[in-house]
Amino acid sequence: MRAYSIDVRNTQKEIYPLDTKLGGSNLAGENYSFTNYYMEKNGRPFFGISGEFHFSRYNCEKWEDEIIKMKMGGINIIPTYIFWNHHEEEQGIFDWEGNKNLRRFVGLCGKHGMGVILRIGPFAHGEARNGGIPDWLFGRPFDLRSNDIEYLTYVKRFYQEIGKQVQGFLFKEGGPIIGAQIENEYEHAGAPWEITNGTGNEWVPAGRDSDAHMIKLKELAIQAGIETPIYTSTGWGGAAAPVEEVLPLWGGYAFWPWIFYGDVKEHPATPEFIFRDYHNDEQKNYGFTPAYRPESLPFACCEMGGGMTVFYKYRFKLPYESVDAMTAMKTAGGCNLVGYYVFHGGSNPKGKKTPFMNENATPKISYDYQAPIGEFGQLRESYKRLKRQHYFYKTMEESFCKTKTVLPYELKDMDPNDIETLRYAIRANEESGFVFINNYQDHVDTKDQKDFAITVNLENEEIRFPKSGSMSLAKDECCILPFNLDLNGLNLKYSTTQLLTSLEHDGETYFFFFTPKGMKGEYYFESVDIQEVSVDNGSIISDENTLIQVSNEKISLVDIMLKSGKRLHVCTLTNEQSLNFWKYPYRGKEQVLITNAALLVAGEKIRLESEGLETVEIKSFPGFMDKIKIAGEETSCRNHGIFKEYKKTISISHTDLEVKLVKQNKAVIYFKPEVFDNVKELLLQIEYVGDIGYAFIDGELFHDNFCNHDTWEIGLQQHKQDLLEKGMYIYISPLKEGSFVKSDSPMAARAEVINKQIAEIKSIKATAIRELEMDV
Repeated sequence: MRAYSIDVRNTQKEIYPLDTKLGGSNLAGENYSFTNYYMEKNGRPFFGISGEFHFSRYNCEKWEDEIIKMKMGGINIIPTYIFWNHHEEEQGIFDWEGNKNLRRFVGLCGKHGMGVILRIGPFAHGEARNGGIPDWLFGRPFDLRSNDIEYLTYVKRFYQEIGKQVQGFLFKEGGPIIGAQIENEYEHAGAPWEITNGTGNEWVPAGRDSDAHMIKLKELAIQAGIETPIYTSTGWGGAAAPVEEVLPLWGGYAFWPWIFYGDVKEHPATPEFIFRDYHNDEQKNYGFTPAYRPESLPFACCEMGGGMTVFYKYRFKLPYESVDAMTAMKTAGGCNLVGYYVFHGGSNPKGKKTPFMNENATPKISYDYQAPIGEFGQLRESYKRLKRQHYFYKTMEESFCKTKTVLPYELKDMDPNDIETLRYAIRANEESGFVFINNYQDHVDTKDQKDFAITVNLENEEIRFPKSGSMSLAKDECCILPFNLDLNGLNLKYSTTQLLTSLEHDGETYFFFFTPKGMKGEYYFESVDIQEVSVDNGSIISDENTLIQVSNEKISLVDIMLKSGKRLHVCTLTNEQSLNFWKYPYRGKEQVLITNAALLVAGEKIRLESEGLETVEIKSFPGFMDKIKIAGEETSCRNHGIFKEYKKTISISHTDLEVKLVKQNKAVIYFKPEVFDNVKELLLQIEYVGDIGYAFIDGELFHDNFCNHDTWEIGLQQHKQDLLEKGMYIYISPLKEGSFVKSDSPMAARAEVINKQIAEIKSIKATAIRELEMDV
């Protein structure tokens, strides 16, 4: 057995109000402010959870449900790029209609209580054409991304157009817009000028005027009416970020397709999954080299890899375990404002003058990004895994924001390929806190961490995880384990389970935990305040305190009566059940639901989204009536511990397609009206091998996919009418071996010669996403 020990005797964190230009209030007296360690909302610590969603890359008719999904997943802030060339592709002609209707999008965010951060550029990047800069700015007799007066004149006009769109929606006016990001990666990154691609290969410059340009852009934004309590900029890579004016934001990616456009042949294992202390003046941290004292500003993130798009030269399937592991790494390191790029995938719009608005290295249409919510609203495993952490951070928000990072040993030189040494860290305040354990590493085949124990040395005691014996954690998993956690008057000395959330019901408190994959769940309670305890699907082992071991295969419930008269309940879910766990307010009360469907709740409307399910299963607490209606059909419950269980069988309508395989790599698909009956989204799922998959309707490209040997999915609902009238066809371009261009003709001619090519459609099918409304 491997025994680890960590000294957690110095957890005093110096926290003080931030003396910068950040912060502001609205007419209702609500306000945002900052300390050097976290953001405050109405004077209290606020744990921000932001997820990027690009409105102009999504069907506006579906915006609202996607915003609801983000809220259900624990997101409370939505940043969104305003790509200049999406709105002023033709000089002087601005387009704010349809999918480009910023005002409507912001209004929907406000309707559902989501904060908004506008990423106003003018340069955005985001794998957009020219990084979002319009083509008509190419070759102008001034420098872009500079303080040249001619350039600033165009930027000022763009900002003023944005200002008109958001008037009335600013936080100071009672609206949802709490922040604006100025520029993006200024003096760190440029983008190809796509108009020159393949010929001159020129680039939009990275910028030249340092902080002075950022200050000028902020001034222009305020003049345009974009006045927000928070201004941000990206801080990495030496980007300009005048800290008196903006909050520098950070992030981290573990999958770097851009490096394959140099001499790199193999992706290295990155140091992203080694614990750091990002709020410590003495620490030297990989990827975090601020020009300011780290302890003087909050460490906040806007681009933690919620996914990553494939580039042409680097195809990969994103391991969804990497996403919540990244969140754990940043929060363990002192982050109290997490941000995902992107949280919701999308599709590039078509241009009016230029057909494709993508960067040349990426798919022309698809911007799925392998994100937690996919390009067509699909909920990925990463969404479910993140939701567990988000619920925890908001439940513990005020106390967690004040905890300090403690590392067990010097980690700056740790080799990312080291999968033997246990990776763990602490966030603690005085005698209580949380142990973060990570067993995920990108680009390395990890293994189960077995037979280890961790002793936490506090000022007045030692706490051993576990009390006796050892514990294990499955490969690629991460977890957050509490010690000296106050459960409403009862001290939990430690548990080998992870807290999800809590709620009050009938004057009693219910705490929901889950057992991380590979661990055995147990709780060690301080007995002095306990009068009586019982456990369902577990066993009580008493000594000077109360040790309880719970089942890893079933829901376990511990009931505790305190001497004070309070009654507490600790409900432990399995790892699988935790992925299907939801918490939401309904009719003034908090509810939890465990379901294999996606849950959407807005006001008093409860809906379920079912992707290919034959039976929807629901466990609810405190629970609905004994009989409820699901999709108009009455359904009775049965009791299962504290939960009420309901099951609804879905009658699967006809989803067969008429597929004609013309060649191995070409297919024609025809549709009958009934395949769209009672369907919220129809996902076409294609298995293939080859280079690139192209989908057309009568010669018009409407989707594409770089082959990474994952299923290619296309949402068809928005193209329903054209598909019924014209059908569609698929073309798989081949992978080529030994190909070359023959150019020895005495005439002006060149021709491609291919020795071998690989392109084959393996299967094409459709899966329906259906919506079921619950009447409870």
